[in-house]
Amino acid sequence: MSRNRGIISENLREEIAKELGVYDQVKQDGGWGNVSSKTCGNIVKKAIEIANRTAQ
Repeated sequence: MSRNRGIISENLREEIAKELGVYDQVKQDGGWGNVSSKTCGNIVKKAIEIANRTAQ
């Protein structure tokens, strides 16, 4: 079984990365490999905030 289950859709991840100002780095590097753990955590945090807003 794959560890990457795609919990956050690629579109949502890209939108949040744009909002956090790291999307250009992702595009330049050709992927998410060089994005810091802190930034990835911020993306997850933002996705959870969005999910909580839509659930209410």
